[in-house]
Amino acid sequence: MKRSVWIAIWLLLAAVIALCFVRPHQMVSPGNLITAHSHLQQNCFACHAPLRGASTERCITCHEVSKIGLRTTKGAAIANPTKRPAFHQALIEPDCIACHSDHQPPRMANSPQKRFDHTLLKPEIRTQCETCHTAPRDDLHHGQASRCATCHQPPQWKPAHFLHDRYFQLDRHHNTRCTTCHLNANYERYTCYGCHEHQPAQIIAKHRKHGITNIENCARCHRSAEEEPDTPDDDKSDGD
Repeated sequence: MKRSVWIAIWLLLAAVIALCFVRPHQMVSPGNLITAHSHLQQNCFACHAPLRGASTERCITCHEVSKIGLRTTKGAAIANPTKRPAFHQALIEPDCIACHSDHQPPRMANSPQKRFDHTLLKPEIRTQCETCHTAPRDDLHHGQASRCATCHQPPQWKPAHFLHDRYFQLDRHHNTRCTTCHLNANYERYTCYGCHEHQPAQIIAKHRKHGITNIENCARCHRSAEEEPDTPDDDKSDGD
């Protein structure tokens, strides 16, 4: 190849590299910035270090971690902080790039949004879901005293998995709808009388000889229809 061709190629490469620094938005930008950062559209180096990309260190020069969710970058108080909970203060360490990408992808790209990694939170905060999330208002969740993690896990919130066998085995004799035992969709309480038409007086008489007076908590001893009832010592006398 002629020397003049090599010179032309190197000059072209040099021009491209120079334009990447002089006009970075036009040359290498993945898309327009979000509205809040639109004033930085032509100032790539406000967030990006040359040849190293965006960094958390540059983000927190404008976004002070202790004020995120509480105040704007101009110092004004956020009117309704409950819509954007101030959970950034509970992060193990600032890692803005893990969740945020301020460039809007092209409409045809259908790029998935980054999902929040809950492992970035301090361990003692990870189980306090209600700090950021509003509990559903359906009958299943209404009045629930259990923590969300009893059924849900952050990496895959749905489907939820509730280990009912920890409380009572839904075997072939008890493969029924929830409301059969939990009347009026009240999952804080249950009853066995939906199917077992025993008279409370008869049940009390039968259990009294074992020293059991509390007949409301059947599942404490009867965890399955396939097994003999378990009567631990602490159930005798008080039946709690």
